[in-house]
Amino acid sequence: MKVLFLCTGNSCRSIMAEALFNHLAPEGLHAESGGSQPKGSVNPRALTVLSEEGISVRGLSSKSWNLLAGPFDLVVTLCDSAAGEACPLVFSKAPRVHWGLPDPDAVRGGDRVIMEAFRRTFRILEKRIVAFLGIPEVREGRLPPLPDLRAIGHIGRGE
Repeated sequence: MKVLFLCTGNSCRSIMAEALFNHLAPEGLHAESGGSQPKGSVNPRALTVLSEEGISVRGLSSKSWNLLAGPFDLVVTLCDSAAGEACPLVFSKAPRVHWGLPDPDAVRGGDRVIMEAFRRTFRILEKRIVAFLGIPEVREGRLPPLPDLRAIGHIGRGE
């Protein structure tokens, strides 16, 4: 099973999701990430959080989703539509679910405040990915019903 995590800039949320998913996923499941308007570089704070968690940052890069080799079995958008952030339009036959999160790079304040936003984003992504990987159908290499996948996007709201 191949999962695509999408954000507009592909520099924070989708990068962390890709790395975390690949760190936790059993053999046969793989994730990639991309953006509709990639920033061209990975946010250093995202790399710091991943490294703090013992997750490899090797090979992570900000890239256009158009450059990725599909097909994908599932597309997960992470942009925060509640904040008016435009989610990428995906012309794919794969099912699409939205697990929106605020952009930690949009947080303003001192380094401590900003790093906490990145860590909070990581923790929510971790809960969602663990929930996804815990679904019996997923462990068998099949997608569960879309309502089950959409419900994962509510995990961690309000944190």
